[in-house]
Amino acid sequence: MELIASLIVVPVVAALLLLAIKNDRARDMVAIAFAALIALLSIAFAVVFAGPGTYEFALPAEWGHPLSLVNLAIDLTVAIFVVCYAVRYKRPFALGLAALQIVVALWFEFAVQAGAEFSTTMRVDALGVVMVLIIGIVGSGICVYALGYMKDFQAHELHENPQARDRRPWFFAIMFAFLSAMFNIVLVDNMAWMYTAWEVTTLCSFLLIGFTKSEEAINNAFRQIVMNLLGGVAFQFSLVYLGVFGLPLSFSMFVELGSAFPALVMLPVTLLAFAGITKAAQMPFHTWLLGAMVAPTPTSALLHSSTMVKAGVFLLVKLSPIFAVSLVPFVMVVLVGGLTFALCSFMAISQSNAKRVLAYSTIANLGLITACAGVGTPEAVWAAILLIIFHAVAKSLLFLCVGTAEHHIGSRNIEDMDLLFERMPRLARFMMLGIMCMFVAPFGMLIAKWATLVSFVETGNVALIILLAFGSAATFMFWAKWLGKLSGIAGEPQNVELSVHKSEWVALLLMAGLVCVTCVLLPVMSSGLVVPYVQTAFHYGGQDISDGNLWIAAICAVLVILMLFAGLGRSSKQKKVGVYLSGASADNAARTFRGSLSAPVEATSRNLYLDGIFGEARIAPVGSGVCIVIMVAAIAWAASALPSML
Repeated sequence: MELIASLIVVPVVAALLLLAIKNDRARDMVAIAFAALIALLSIAFAVVFAGPGTYEFALPAEWGHPLSLVNLAIDLTVAIFVVCYAVRYKRPFALGLAALQIVVALWFEFAVQAGAEFSTTMRVDALGVVMVLIIGIVGSGICVYALGYMKDFQAHELHENPQARDRRPWFFAIMFAFLSAMFNIVLVDNMAWMYTAWEVTTLCSFLLIGFTKSEEAINNAFRQIVMNLLGGVAFQFSLVYLGVFGLPLSFSMFVELGSAFPALVMLPVTLLAFAGITKAAQMPFHTWLLGAMVAPTPTSALLHSSTMVKAGVFLLVKLSPIFAVSLVPFVMVVLVGGLTFALCSFMAISQSNAKRVLAYSTIANLGLITACAGVGTPEAVWAAILLIIFHAVAKSLLFLCVGTAEHHIGSRNIEDMDLLFERMPRLARFMMLGIMCMFVAPFGMLIAKWATLVSFVETGNVALIILLAFGSAATFMFWAKWLGKLSGIAGEPQNVELSVHKSEWVALLLMAGLVCVTCVLLPVMSSGLVVPYVQTAFHYGGQDISDGNLWIAAICAVLVILMLFAGLGRSSKQKKVGVYLSGASADNAARTFRGSLSAPVEATSRNLYLDGIFGEARIAPVGSGVCIVIMVAAIAWAASALPSML
């Protein structure tokens, strides 16, 4: 219990300290110390609790009532905060949803749950261990990276506006508070407690996206909070349903009940699935995650890899035993996830902005995880958890690489990265490592997709197999274009890598190391973390790919990694020649040659983006419309069964 309490409390203490610290050096020391402590606590937690089975801990019973009041106070504070911002910026929809949450929270606490015992139980299983490691190591590493990045960010702000106020204390406080809320979500068993932490992550995301206070940032922040408040209201009404009908508010008991009597919980599980879909940025809610790109890079990295969206897929994976036996939520989750994966993969083809490619890739991979959770078989859940792990480490590395590159080459456009291998050799290799982890054999993400395909074939989901095939083809296209740009070398451009902050290098090395470790130790990770959870949830392992094949993939990954980083840092004594333009050169330095009519022509290489075919304007409205119809129909269907329950 002490480890769990430490994981929740330590980030809160860090947030309060960082909110008060104004000095850069003191901030660096405190943030690094607490980030290291959180990472060490997460590793210690994994050492203690990894393996099959579950562990339950509870605070003394007399603490229940005070904690329920504290929980309600936090819940109301979050909603009031939203109300104040909504009034200030004249956003009636956000105001209405927050006001509704306040009314329902008070009614639920003092009417529905009046006199009921507030459970203080914490429940730990292997999936919780996986999530704690992701939050504690990846999340704290991003906080360290932010130290150097935000120094450059603040310097740019002061250059643009000498009167700009330094709001970095507020930024770092929210980052660490985010980690605490996530630890609550993955460790508590009380669904009312989980809901409060769920809404805290929504508020933290809102504040981070709107951090720059620009009109675009404010608009995108409100888009995020409106969409996630819809999911929060759905979560809240599922709690009301459980309270009114006297069903358990313990998440573990709820899953057991739903697995045995799916008709009894069809409406609340559909509402919870809807909440997970909004948090996981599935279509049509994907636009809030795209809008989050306006925030500083550490915010994007945190949201995509270890916090916000991972809360959504965590909830869906935990609900997967119910999806396997309940038709309505099964259909909703599988179709929305499958369509999101395929369509967002296609839309990523049309993007040249690196952050938007990462955003669409994130949404697409979350869609695949969502579809696996919806299928609800042990094999699909095994694949879903591996997808969560590899996506977390690879995306955190890629977002941090793009943020550093943008600060030093002045662009996040993929077309401007063809000289990055020379200008920032170490960073380019880290970026290539992250990209290869996302789509190249024998790295972990492709192995997880292989397992996903096998699970879909075994369950006969033809529609999902088609969506996976086309989505994966699109995935190969947009990642290969980016990797090709990074591999291009021409001329002798100046190395601009020398001014990267040490805190950024530490975080980048950590993320690159995590990518390597997870790929190389894939068989160990499967047998020690993933299979134990699947065995606990479904009573058998569900591993579709043999350990032998996993070890072959791991050995191949080692060879690829060695080749990628071999020779890095060695000075070459080979003679360098000028650029060969395959024709009559006009100016090698400017890459121009004389064309067929003797006019100078610049030699350029540019990827094909096919915006007319895969552009957002063509695909997004169709996908969003279809997914809206699916979700509305599913919730209406589940609600229509309510009278028969009464």
